[in-house]
Amino acid sequence: MAALSRIPKTSIKSLSSCISRSFSITTLNSEIDLKVPSFLSHNSLPLRQEPKEGNIQWVFLGCPGVGKGTYASRLSNFLGVPHIATGDLVREEVNSSGPLASQLKETVNQGKLVSDEIIISLLSKRLQAGEAKGESGFILDGFPRTIRQAEILEGVTDIDLVVNLKLREEALLAKCLGRRICVECGRNYNIACIDIKGENGNPGIYMDPLPAPPQCAPKLIQRADDTEEVVKERLRIYYEKSQPVEEFYRSRGKLLEFDLPGGIPESWPKLLEALNLDHEDKCSAAA
Repeated sequence: MAALSRIPKTSIKSLSSCISRSFSITTLNSEIDLKVPSFLSHNSLPLRQEPKEGNIQWVFLGCPGVGKGTYASRLSNFLGVPHIATGDLVREEVNSSGPLASQLKETVNQGKLVSDEIIISLLSKRLQAGEAKGESGFILDGFPRTIRQAEILEGVTDIDLVVNLKLREEALLAKCLGRRICVECGRNYNIACIDIKGENGNPGIYMDPLPAPPQCAPKLIQRADDTEEVVKERLRIYYEKSQPVEEFYRSRGKLLEFDLPGGIPESWPKLLEALNLDHEDKCSAAA
């Protein structure tokens, strides 16, 4: 299988400035051409790679609640690259005293997508902060969520791989409603025990709860947007706006689709295998 032609890796600093500049250009001139450069072929990208630590540029896609943050964070520790979750950036801004806090809070609580302008601004700020600390490479989680965002990202850097996590909708809903966050350390836990029987050719899914340790248990809260009404609205918006992003990367041969077979104990080693990563020596480091 032929590999994709490569363009040079973009530094975190130049990526940050390029994203901001590209977004400004597209805002001023919607006719600007941000299609894939002509020197990139569209042959499929071999997924059996040997990623170099600190030098990967990956994106995680998937419905709200599928576990993008969980697995992206584990791979971040495993590979030694920063995990950048735009959802976390938005929540940090909501909890701040910044000028966007009240506007973002209303948007998030209604399950709507945050505007491209705000997401680009928050992501650029995060990349600049990372560059100042000497970060290189990244695993993006929650960006891009629209075709426009994907085109902007493609116009400034060469994403190596896009991992699309998939899970049945009834399991997604149960996961979101069972999610809890420690107000002190910010870690995510889950009180839901998911046991869905297999039917119509679909395998069954069993996922144990992810209990909090004793020091976090009394400090757990449920996110304001983790209600059945809001979660269903977020899923509807995802299918409408974000699912086309899957096809965007599929057509470029960069999409790895991964059906989660269960909870972390079942899914983590299988994900590492799908990514051609040797989990035997490092799995304890990512636990």
